[in-house]
Amino acid sequence: MHITNTTSAINADIPALECRGLRKSYGHGRVVLHHLDFTLAAGEYVAIMGDSGVGKSTLLNLIAGLDNVNGGAILIDGVAMSSLDDDAATRLRRQKLGFIFQAFHVLPHLTVQQNVALPLLLNDEPQARALELLAAVGLDGRGNDFPRQLSGGEMQRVAIARALVHRPTLILADEPTGNLDPDTAHEVLALLRQEIKANGASAIMVTHSAAAAASADRILLMTADGLHPLPAQS
Repeated sequence: MHITNTTSAINADIPALECRGLRKSYGHGRVVLHHLDFTLAAGEYVAIMGDSGVGKSTLLNLIAGLDNVNGGAILIDGVAMSSLDDDAATRLRRQKLGFIFQAFHVLPHLTVQQNVALPLLLNDEPQARALELLAAVGLDGRGNDFPRQLSGGEMQRVAIARALVHRPTLILADEPTGNLDPDTAHEVLALLRQEIKANGASAIMVTHSAAAAASADRILLMTADGLHPLPAQS
């Protein structure tokens, strides 16, 4: 079962995401991102690879509002986040973003259905769609189970369903297969791409895995100098 996005029409002329001159540093002057520029087209699915500590997860956290930039601008669907007050920025991210974490971040005291329905609850939307998404990710009939009853692959499916349930226009996935065995990782990647495309969303996946990155439309390499097309393998 595929869930088609009918509410967030894509304007192909407006990028899903723009990062302009993005800068981020931490204490003692450690610079992680230095004037980074990046554009994600509407409907595009991009994988970002690179060495540990180069700033891949930091970039996702900045886009998601989990960390603050030191300089530059982030635009989501053409809206500069710096132009919004805190409440408006929170609402925009809550409505337009879906985040898939490596560690799942499934809440253990909630049922599977309640976990998936959280974004709907936060956006004051009907929660029946949670059951549709559970069916879409192959967990039909598991809504009343608790996370402790699930395998790692099943919990990642819950995380994908939760990220997609409110029809976000931008999906951020941070090492979504890092805790999975190769067979489960392959299934999760196929599911993730399938649902991103079925929902008409744009997506960024950070990964160390070349196999995972191959599921994206294009692959970028992050270095201290920014983002670059991955060199062709000889």
